[in-house]
Amino acid sequence: MEKLPKVALPTIIIAIVLIIVLAKSAITIGSGEAGVLYKTFGGGVVTDEAPLGEGFHIVAPWNKVFVYEVRQQEILEKMNVLSSNGLDIKLEASVWFQPDYANLGKLHQEKSEMYKERVLLPAIRSAARSVVGRYTPEQLYSSKRDAIQQEIFEETKKIVEDQYIQLNEVLVRDVTLPPTIKDAIERKLKQEQESLEYEFRLVTAAKEAEKQIIEAQGKADANRILSASLTDKILQD
Repeated sequence: MEKLPKVALPTIIIAIVLIIVLAKSAITIGSGEAGVLYKTFGGGVVTDEAPLGEGFHIVAPWNKVFVYEVRQQEILEKMNVLSSNGLDIKLEASVWFQPDYANLGKLHQEKSEMYKERVLLPAIRSAARSVVGRYTPEQLYSSKRDAIQQEIFEETKKIVEDQYIQLNEVLVRDVTLPPTIKDAIERKLKQEQESLEYEFRLVTAAKEAEKQIIEAQGKADANRILSASLTDKILQD
């Protein structure tokens, strides 16, 4: 009976150590996430293997796992840019993106967990300034919104596609012009609309007048034919 505690004590200690090691070694990767393995004694960040997928994993306690969200994410960015004539424009855009799953290790090694701040946001700002600088405020306010959106997407994609970031979409949500410029553009657009409506009324009236002339001419021709027919009949009688 006296020997039992002496035998049980090392077993208990070993069990506790195993539990602690297991607790430090176990990691669960959540839904929509992936893990980058860092081997402390094995070359650092693992870049030549697939990242750790969703679920439960056992990792050596001296190694680390950096968890990344790999689902599509959104960043809402507000920025000030200049139009082609140097006016200050406020632009609001949504960026849909996700890290390149196959190269997640390289992304972590070269860009770190701050890749959005270090790569993506500077890229979208640079592209927006470049694209908006080609257009006038009138074009930004009205007809060129879709074209601007597509150009910003294409230029941003060129920058980030070699940086292990997958760009899915760029949406221009709002373009805010200086109030005086906006009012001037709205007045101009209103005048153009009124001018188009006036021209339409003129064309419609001209067509209606032409129609009435044709109808009147037709009636006159019909009356002449009828009058000539009646005259011939009277002469024959």
